[in-house]
Amino acid sequence: MVEDADLPHLRRCVELATEALEAGDEPFGSVLVAGGGAVLFEDHNRVASGDRTRHPEFELARWAAARLRPEDRAAATVYTSGEHCPMCAAAHGWVGLGRIVYICSSAQLAGWLAEWGVPPAPVSALPIRDVVPGARVEGPVPALVDQVRALHHRFHGAP
Repeated sequence: MVEDADLPHLRRCVELATEALEAGDEPFGSVLVAGGGAVLFEDHNRVASGDRTRHPEFELARWAAARLRPEDRAAATVYTSGEHCPMCAAAHGWVGLGRIVYICSSAQLAGWLAEWGVPPAPVSALPIRDVVPGARVEGPVPALVDQVRALHHRFHGAP
């Protein structure tokens, strides 16, 4: 269940997604928070560089693998503006990160893109639990979904 303590981190994800958009990139942002509540690392999408693997969730997983002990990774929470794609979900699972809290689901994003006539992504939009069956996942977060939708609407120049 998403709690009040989660909301500041989720709002930061929206800020990071906005930064990505303002830099000409797809609007996604993520924050890694330690079990004790300290922000450890944050990032936003960087796929405009041409490297389509530069998702913030993937970067958080790589950062955690290089710097955190397995037990600290398991105690951490990943907050993100959008549900992990299969690549990022797999990285999350392989690294052994803990809880995931996302604002909008992959199904919601796929629905918006279809509504706006945007071609589908080259990778299927699978729920995180289909990729990492034991993942602790919470989302969507209705209070922030409209903000994330508006960012994607701006990025895609949708009517």
